[in-house]
Amino acid sequence: MKDTYRHKGLRKKLVQTLYKKGVKDEAVLQAIATIPRHLFLEKAFEEWAYADKAFPIGNKQTISHPFTVAYQTSLLAIKKRERILEIGTGSGYQAAVLSFLGARVYTVERQEMLYSKTKELLNTLGFKGIRTFLKDGMNGLPDHAPFDKILVTAAATSIPNPLLAQLKIGGILVLPVGEKVQKMCKIVRLTERKYSREYLDNFKFVPLLAGLNKEE
Repeated sequence: MKDTYRHKGLRKKLVQTLYKKGVKDEAVLQAIATIPRHLFLEKAFEEWAYADKAFPIGNKQTISHPFTVAYQTSLLAIKKRERILEIGTGSGYQAAVLSFLGARVYTVERQEMLYSKTKELLNTLGFKGIRTFLKDGMNGLPDHAPFDKILVTAAATSIPNPLLAQLKIGGILVLPVGEKVQKMCKIVRLTERKYSREYLDNFKFVPLLAGLNKEE
């Protein structure tokens, strides 16, 4: 697993692209500049790893555009040592970004093949502080709640109530909501029963599905 000067140079260009697109969070840009995205992709896509594009990672899943990763992460306004729940581990790249920012990451994946592959990759790359779970993301992780922040990396048609319940008061939930095109939604838990909701820009994500997809 090599990370060459060329890769680092391509990441620098990617950061410049993201800045021009409106990502101003310096810590998030530093994470993008540091983490070798090409290592989270199949070898066939390595040449294009630092384009602002999504790529397939198997099981009808994708690794998100770097802009999407940066956008969602910026909305969370992560502070060191915060407990972050991620729904949709996928390639592990988003979890790595959260971990780089100092978060304690709990990430859930419903696809057994992706879960096993990504857990091994994160350990190999040294992200040993990320806890991975093979579970139905719709239910969150009640045994580990509450969380300071929750991030959903797949499109929900409605906001899952278990995730709202697992958010600390003052905590932030970020998720894309909608069917063919989604609005990025930022939810803040104000009190035990009150939440504020803000609908932001349009995105396209793979759908958030219920249940486990285990290997036969």
